[in-house]
Parts: sequence; structure tokens; C-alpha cells
Amino acid sequence: YEVHLASWLRPHERALDWGAATAKLIPYVSALGFTHIELLPISEYPFGGSWGYQPLALFAPTARHGEANSFAGFVDACHAAGVGVILDWAPGHFPDDAHGLARFDGTALYEHQDPREGFHPDWNTVIYNFGRREVRNFLVASALRWLEDFHVDGLRVDAVASMLYRDYSRAEGQWAPNIHGGRENLEAIDFLRRVNAAIAARCPGAITLAEESTAWPGVTAPVSEGGLGFTYKWNMGWMNDTLRYMARDPIHRRWHHDEITFSLMYAFAEKFVLPLSHDEVVHGKRSLLEKMPGDDWRKHASLRALYGLMWTHPGKKLVFMGGEFGQRGEWNHDAQLDWGLLQSDPHEGLLALMRDLNQLYRGEGAMHQRDARGDGFRWIVVDDRDNSVFAFARFGEGAARPLLVVVNMTPNPHTNYCLGAPLAGFWHEILNTDSAVYGGSNMGNLGGAETRDAWAHGLPQLLELTLPPLAAIVLRHDHPIDIHDD
Repeated sequence: YEVHLASWLRPHERALDWGAATAKLIPYVSALGFTHIELLPISEYPFGGSWGYQPLALFAPTARHGEANSFAGFVDACHAAGVGVILDWAPGHFPDDAHGLARFDGTALYEHQDPREGFHPDWNTVIYNFGRREVRNFLVASALRWLEDFHVDGLRVDAVASMLYRDYSRAEGQWAPNIHGGRENLEAIDFLRRVNAAIAARCPGAITLAEESTAWPGVTAPVSEGGLGFTYKWNMGWMNDTLRYMARDPIHRRWHHDEITFSLMYAFAEKFVLPLSHDEVVHGKRSLLEKMPGDDWRKHASLRALYGLMWTHPGKKLVFMGGEFGQRGEWNHDAQLDWGLLQSDPHEGLLALMRDLNQLYRGEGAMHQRDARGDGFRWIVVDDRDNSVFAFARFGEGAARPLLVVVNMTPNPHTNYCLGAPLAGFWHEILNTDSAVYGGSNMGNLGGAETRDAWAHGLPQLLELTLPPLAAIVLRHDHPIDIHDD
């Protein structure tokens, strides 16, 4: 659950302090079944409109929410509730405020002298000189500060793509090549490997996540194997393709079927997180709910279907605050979420669905145990463009029971829809995003369906199902299956 604490809840128009966050945020997240809170950067920062991504002091929690000891108490309270804490960490650049690090001793001490290397045109910020040992050590020490002193469970590293490439957002002639004449930032690559190696050695169990939007190989491969050493990588390709698909009128989705299926071509090349983050609900992009086409019923149904697809797709999950109940307006960092929407049944239904999806994800081994392995996933129906239907199976370890997921991305229900099943017997419908509990039309399979002997989609058993409109259904067999058996 990704949170900008200053705008999650603002009683009396003031941001919560860590004590209030302990009392309000932790029970909310626990009740919804999230495993972690991911906080937008809390390293002290001068400009609120940067949301913390232009930090001035990489070792100090911002005074906006109280003292450092209070933040440590918040982390302890999260752990006591079984909730982990991930911090966004921005080691790629810093603002040029005179009271910060910029020209700290009158020279380019922390940054590059050459603006082709030391100035970031996207954010008007200053870039660290990763080639200096002192700067690398300073940044590694910052990472360890949050993990060792405050006991946070992980760091999400911001803007990794901008660190990896010297020509990132730069025109020809505005960047300097590396010593080999290439565009790769060799010094930044070395820094990222060093910080991940240091965290792995000194903080066993801590995770690091890369916001990396390119095809850079081995982001989550171990440093010892030439990788960058991150635990997870944000899957920006999945996010862009999926949101583009969901924004289309259902009548046009048949022509863009690959926007959903393509992510499985590379889903196991890295260890991924599927992010629906703050970046997708600002700057005119609209909220998740308002990205959906059609009338209000279709908007809510489409968002429920999106969540059903996302939670059953391989990869860990991240959703930005407000998305869990269908925030209508774009995120405003100066105002709290529109909590009054929860007085409306459709929004309350979305919240209930989020809770149940988290419970399903945590409770069913097939949903998470092989997230980063190809043998945990099998397409059943991948080419039904005309009906915009997707169906796949998920498999776990040992006694984990297999799951079938079927998603109908049109407002037209389908009855007697046939698909293959990997196991004979009764398949229980354990989740249906069209349930009346979630605000749907309550169309479904009356608890499940029995297979019959017939070949379909390369499998020896056939299921006939009712597919609700703009909905995802999940079916579970009561017996585990060895996916390596014929």
C-alpha cells in the first residue's frame, strides 16, 4: 500500500504525525490485508511539491511528521501488527538549495562539475558524482541508516533508469560518453551494485526495489552474476500496457489483445512488482477509476476486473492510496483522500474486493509461491480476441491447490463458455469481482462447475462456465497437482 503520508489523512488541514499514523494508518492497512506500507520519501526535503523525491538530508526523517524517535516507534508498531515498511529512497539527485549539499564547500563536492553529467534537465536537480568514493560511501551509509537504525524492511530506489544512462532525457551533444564511448553510466552501475551488496551483507532479509523502466538486463540478478542485485523491479511495461488497454472502449479491445498478453513474454525474466503508483494518478492522467471508459457502473466493474487480473497475474502488487476504494479525483498532495466516498456502495464494494484479493493472495500458495517462475503459470485461453477473454492457470508448491482465472473484458456476459482444465472434478468459484458484495450484477457459477471428459485447449478436461460482464473469476480445485506430470 503506497502512501504519501502528508495527504493520506489531514485532520484540521494538517498532516498526521507518526503517532497519529500509528493509530490510523496501521489498523487500516492491517484490516485490508496488505503486507507492507511503502512510504513516499521521508528524507527531509524542502519543496512539498516534489513529494520527497528531491531530498535535502538523506539521513534525517522529515520534521513534517515529528521527530526521528517517533518514526522509529511507527516502524516498531507496524512490525507488531505484522506489517512491513518500505521507504522510497532517492539517491540519484538532489536539489540545489544553498543550505543543502550543492557546492557544499564552494566547489562541486557531491555533484559533477560538468553540467552534462551533473545537472538533471527533467527535474532541475543536481546529480551525484558516483565516481567519487566519498560520495558512494555517503549514499551507502544513508541506505544502511534507514535499515539498521530505523529497522525498515526495504528501500525502493527511485529513478534507476535515469542513473543507468548518461543520455537519459538528453539530446545529442548534451551528454558526455563514458570512458569507452558508450551511454552507460559505469560509475552509477558500480554504486548500485555496491549498495545492494552492502545491504545483502549487513541486513539479511531486507529488500530493494528498482524503479527501472528500460530493458536493462539483470536488474534483479545477483551482483555475483553480473546483475544489479535488486530484489525486485517495478514492471513499468505491464503497467503502461495494461492501463492503455483498460482505458479503451470495450468494443475496441479485441484489436489490442496483445496489450494484456505481452507481459507474459517477459514476466519471468526478472522478479517483478506490478505497480499502480502515484505517478499514474497525477498531472492530467486521471484517477484509476476515471481512466475506465463508460458510465459509472462500467467504470467500477472495469476497475474491479483490473484488480482481479492484476492480483492473479504473476508478480507482487502495489497500489497507491485511494485506488483501493476508487478515488475519483486525481491525487492532490495538498489535500487528503476523499474518504467520504466510502459512504457510497460501489466504493465500499471496491474496498471489500481489495481486502478479499489480499486475503486470497496471501492464503493461496498458487497466487504467490511461483510468482517469478514460469512453471507457476499456464495460459489456457490466450487468443480469444473476439470476446476479449483471458484464461490461465496458477500453480504453487507442494499442497498448494491449483487455480483457474478467467477474465471477461467486455460488458457482454458469456454463458456455456468452454475452456480446458488441468484436473478433473469440481472447481469451486472462490472469487468473482461481479459479486453483489462488491457492487456487481451477481452473475456467476453458483459456487463452481464440474469438469467433463473432453479435450479443450490441450487439456483432457473441459469446464463450461458463465463469465460475468467486465469481471474476473477465480476457481480452485481441492486437490494439489504436480505440474511436472503429464
